[in-house]
Amino acid sequence: MPYFRVLGVRPRAALARRLRSVAFVPNQRVFEEGAPCEALWVVMEGRIKISRTSADGREQVLHLEGPGATLGEVPLFDGGGYVASATAQTATRLLRVPRREIDTLCRRHPEVALAIVATMAHRVRAFARLAGDLSFESVQVRLGRLLLDEARRTGRRTPEGVELTLPGTREEIAARVGTVREHLSRALAALARQGVMTIRGRRLLVPDVKRLEDVAGSPA
Repeated sequence: MPYFRVLGVRPRAALARRLRSVAFVPNQRVFEEGAPCEALWVVMEGRIKISRTSADGREQVLHLEGPGATLGEVPLFDGGGYVASATAQTATRLLRVPRREIDTLCRRHPEVALAIVATMAHRVRAFARLAGDLSFESVQVRLGRLLLDEARRTGRRTPEGVELTLPGTREEIAARVGTVREHLSRALAALARQGVMTIRGRRLLVPDVKRLEDVAGSPA
């Protein structure tokens, strides 16, 4: 973890003795939006969804996190509640770092505080991009960007093109791109009609990634 790399071996060992590993099952909440913050969480295994929910129950996924990610930094500094909810998407193991430990580390080792601030700054930039996408881009463009990212990360090249799997259910993907299932299904169907991809259940085949890049507005 970048936050603790500045510590020597003995301080790290002392800190490790005060931490606790916690297991979560799929769909179990780690913390709720607005709840008091008592700890920083570190993802050791599995996948975590960070989201907010509107008054009418509509969910917006802010980001997904895997091993090595940290959760819940903001309320450690401003004293408020968690700014979003965290939910385990898979069987997950997290490391719980008590708030008092983070406070002590930041006072004794300013490099720890700077590392946390850098992480929060990175997320602010990501949220600014997300806000811009939701305000100015169509569902098809937002979906194209998500699928392009998935193709680059997990796609498998075949003689027919690049194969990938939809990264979640249609409801989950709709939440990630800021829409509802029906609009997402229409955007997928439109991309299939345009020949950008072929849909085979949850599997997608992209014959020419350049066309998907054009949809997403991404340079080759």
